[in-house]
Amino acid sequence: MGRRPQPEIKKRLLDACTDYALEHGLPDRLEPLASAAGTSTRMLIYHFGTRDVLLRAVLEHARQRQLTTFGDLLRVRPDQPYTATLANAWRFITGPEGQPYLGMFGQWRESAAQQLLPDFRRMATTNWLGPLEKGLSSIDRPELATLVLAVIRGLLMDLDATADSTRTDRAFSGFLSTLDQQIVPNR
Repeated sequence: MGRRPQPEIKKRLLDACTDYALEHGLPDRLEPLASAAGTSTRMLIYHFGTRDVLLRAVLEHARQRQLTTFGDLLRVRPDQPYTATLANAWRFITGPEGQPYLGMFGQWRESAAQQLLPDFRRMATTNWLGPLEKGLSSIDRPELATLVLAVIRGLLMDLDATADSTRTDRAFSGFLSTLDQQIVPNR
């Protein structure tokens, strides 16, 4: 007679494995995840079925955390202009709190993990358009969501390639100033 599924244990294991992957990257083997979760590889397989199912769950869980955290950063705040919200979001995303997500998802094209979530690249773009459109609607410019996202993604790639945060921060600040100038006539 087998054990019944224990969702609370599976969730605890998934949280621990996701924490590990965000800090260290997605491992090739299960042993680091098992160690981080305080369990054995056998128990990980018991709860998730296969290595690929576990890795996919870790990636999806990390992505959901990112969407929740970054999505909250992009929400409209009645007490501040939306360009200030974008500036604050940029500081968080490029700061220590955002680095684990950028590290995990930033190198996606070159990663074997892409096979685990083949639609990720499309979703990584389209998931952010809605929150940006909603935020930019607060200044009557929802059509700028694609432009804002392209600038953010381009500067994140630049930051990843050069590690020049001073220059990329200055570039984003300049972009927001230009955006402010474009918005004023439409208010």
